[in-house]
Amino acid sequence: MKMKKTYGYAKLEEIIEPSSDRVAAPCPVARQCGGCTLQEMSYPAQLRFKENIVRNDLRRIGGFKEELLREVLEPIVGMDEPFRYRNKMQFPVGYVKAQNGGEYLAAGFYAARTHSLIPITDCLLGAEENREIISRLLVWMEQEENRPYDEESGLGCIRHILIRKGFHTGEILVCLVVSEPIHGGEALRDALFDIPGMTSVSLNFNSERTNVILGEKTVTLWGKPTITDSIGDVRFEISPQSFFQVNPVQTEKLYGKALAFAALTGKETVWDLYCGIGTISLFLARRSAKVYGVEVVPQAIRDAKRNAAVNGIENAEFFVGKAEEKFLPGEPDVVVLDPPRKGCDAKLLRRILETQPDRIVDVSCDPATLSRDLKLLCEEHYALRRAVPVDMFPETRHVETVVCLSKGDVKSKKIRVEFSLEDMDTDGFKKGATYNAIRDWIKEKYGYRVTNLNIAQVKQKHGIIERENYNKPKSPESKQSGCTSESPISEADLNATNDMPPTKGRGRYICEEKI
Repeated sequence: MKMKKTYGYAKLEEIIEPSSDRVAAPCPVARQCGGCTLQEMSYPAQLRFKENIVRNDLRRIGGFKEELLREVLEPIVGMDEPFRYRNKMQFPVGYVKAQNGGEYLAAGFYAARTHSLIPITDCLLGAEENREIISRLLVWMEQEENRPYDEESGLGCIRHILIRKGFHTGEILVCLVVSEPIHGGEALRDALFDIPGMTSVSLNFNSERTNVILGEKTVTLWGKPTITDSIGDVRFEISPQSFFQVNPVQTEKLYGKALAFAALTGKETVWDLYCGIGTISLFLARRSAKVYGVEVVPQAIRDAKRNAAVNGIENAEFFVGKAEEKFLPGEPDVVVLDPPRKGCDAKLLRRILETQPDRIVDVSCDPATLSRDLKLLCEEHYALRRAVPVDMFPETRHVETVVCLSKGDVKSKKIRVEFSLEDMDTDGFKKGATYNAIRDWIKEKYGYRVTNLNIAQVKQKHGIIERENYNKPKSPESKQSGCTSESPISEADLNATNDMPPTKGRGRYICEEKI
């Protein structure tokens, strides 16, 4: 159909010999809808396919060697049952053409990259209750003459039907997205309230000419404004606008991996960036000293604070704002990232590198942008330790990945030595030690390497006499780099005699050691 420089686009015309992994799609409109792009692939093959996507992106975009990936990349975490896993569905409504030339009212999904409505009475990824809810709502719309919204003219009332279900509680929330007040509010309540699990019926108002689904104002018509669900032992109150993972079964596995990678002992300070409604934050708070969550959406932060209160968690604090602006470099032990599909902001990655937490856990929904971000982090101070794909969206090509980074030696990089030996144990340090002895002792005891010039300048700082340095600057105006204000070596550590040898070479790195 179309050729690019290194690849082309094609359309399947005929299957000459089917793959052993090809299966019949259980959904009759899977190909027209285009949402479930992998329904004609067996589920084991889907898992291999997604695992290969993650591996290829880490290797090709991230620059990680295959030898390392064989060591750190764990097998993908799949589902026992890859259907009926979504706890949230959004159905646009409209008129579609009938075979007899007329039209009829329908709900469904837009075909891929279009706004052509494909009628779907029962999506196999959603809860079984959705079919009955949609059927009743379409009857109500016709009886009460609530016309669907037309994008071209801007006329009509009902834009979308939003349905959420708490998989652990069975509670159901129905929210109609409308552009104007509806007719027959009482009839709407009567049409839905007796469905088992029905907990909340509401209206969300969106009169803007936009593709954004939800507006800012929501009014509850019947029941509670939220439903409740849980992930593990943490409960969450979920409103129509709440950010909440759509696959609760896999979310528990996903967060379990993130928690294991964080390796918390109960003493750590953790920053959860792009925290949403605090789902990961509250998991981490149970096993850490303090958690700070940052999210740009005010409603999400309000939900996060409410969820913390619901669970009696007092060591979690949440901020509204961009992660790159609210994250304050201090001394976090662990940073957790859960960015949108576009990945992390470059400014945020630089701030993280300035702070240098012990561990970074990244929960990503796009292996490509994840690999891009990891390449930057691992070119500086970090090494990839563990990675695992998690299949959060069976039957589609999307895959989540959890990775763990920790500090590691990085070749050809300058790592600043900013520790002080003032409080270190120097009992084993003897008078008359040579420069080599001092350097070896520091390396063995504390794991740092320092230069001869570093040692010499610290001796000068503390007034310790040493031999003549025969590698003097050629000009009195020449400047030599000095040590940081907090010296890596104390006077007690350098209680050496005048027998120390002269410094060899001028030494480019004093408090910055090249390794």
